[in-house]
Amino acid sequence: MVHTQFIWSHGGNQVFLCGDFTGWIKYQPMVPVEGSSSTFSTICDLPPGLHKYKFLVDGIWRINEQQLFAEDEYGVNNIVLVKQPEVMPQTLIIDDGVPIMDIDSLDDHNPADGVSTHASTSSSVLPHELVMPLRAEDIEATRHCLSDHLSSCTVYDLIPDSGKVFALDANVSVEEAFLVMHEENLAVAPLWDDTSRQISGMLTSTDFILILMELQRNHAMVANNVLESSSISAWKEGKLQLQKRPLIKVDPDETLNAVAVKIMHNRISSVPVLNMAQDTACPQLLHVACLGGVLKHIQRHFEHRIGYLPLLQQPIGCLPVGSWTRDIGGRELLTLLATQLVSYAFRILLDEHISSVPVVDNKGALVNIFSRSDIISFAKGNVYARIQLDHATISQALQLVDKKGHPRFGICTRSDTLYQVITLLSNPGVRRVVVVEAATQRVLGLITLRDVFTLIFRDFH
Repeated sequence: MVHTQFIWSHGGNQVFLCGDFTGWIKYQPMVPVEGSSSTFSTICDLPPGLHKYKFLVDGIWRINEQQLFAEDEYGVNNIVLVKQPEVMPQTLIIDDGVPIMDIDSLDDHNPADGVSTHASTSSSVLPHELVMPLRAEDIEATRHCLSDHLSSCTVYDLIPDSGKVFALDANVSVEEAFLVMHEENLAVAPLWDDTSRQISGMLTSTDFILILMELQRNHAMVANNVLESSSISAWKEGKLQLQKRPLIKVDPDETLNAVAVKIMHNRISSVPVLNMAQDTACPQLLHVACLGGVLKHIQRHFEHRIGYLPLLQQPIGCLPVGSWTRDIGGRELLTLLATQLVSYAFRILLDEHISSVPVVDNKGALVNIFSRSDIISFAKGNVYARIQLDHATISQALQLVDKKGHPRFGICTRSDTLYQVITLLSNPGVRRVVVVEAATQRVLGLITLRDVFTLIFRDFH
């Protein structure tokens, strides 16, 4: 038999527990928890296996919607899977054979002001010895639940009730496009081809990195104001010979599962949502969907149903997700010093096919983060026309980044759960979370939106 605790935290004067383990005829009294007027508790000895139960609150049958529940021919009941107690191993193994790292200390976080948000560990992080082993069926249960939910929702669920979406004329000058994306805080923008009356492509921060690097190789372009006179379409089709491929788009009736698959499989950051009206050949741009939006949808829907997702309750230090320092293991994390050159940073981002790199001091402590989208800040005062990438440092470049807008990254420790990391990544503008050592702020790892989707959805591997 296994000691199993039941909690009712929704108030009442008299609360009883009843279930298949009581024969549905005996009512187990629940006692108020000290210090709370709305929480009741009781402990039952149950055999391992799946059990159904309900609460009788002031004479009315209730279920706890924040816990697992299921419906059968007799109605809706809470369910609990009682497991035989297991001895906590020193090293856990997930179904892909990746060993789990130790969890670092639970000391309070002290990140630099104004650079990030971070998860709270004061109430929801379990000490190392209380972390339950992660089983293969827990991973499968999480993946199945999330996949089923996203397959039942459409892109319409991502589109806000009100707001604005931007598209740039493909014939606008590079200089103007650069400035608009900076002023509107855009990392990517659809391109409108007025001739074909279609969305013809996407303009990204990577395009601007390549444009800027081309300017550095040919200073005559700056002297002749080429950016002011050349259109985006001219650069994309000719001067830079940027890789062209068919536009990847989604229909508003497609499922969120399909959106995530398209973004992941095509290794893009976002995708335009186009609606083709029956009486016109001109598509309507409704939204620009991204992984952050899908993750926000997941976070909101399962906020009070976290019991369905055992994988998300695990500390990230126990999961094969993200990049980590060499002493921890896994995919190796790259870092930069604030004194290194911008040209070197851009080359790292492009050559390694990554979107960002943590910036650290000489002790490895977090200073900031440098990402591809930071190039947009160079539009401020036309800095891009004057900056020399082979002389400017990362520290100088980051001084141009607007720190008054949305946070650019999150901070957590290895003790924070995957759900806490997902909550951080659900914030607008946050596309990655830096994992630090609580006491020293030493950078240990980096988790991106793509990392999370790769972990929780097998199809994306």
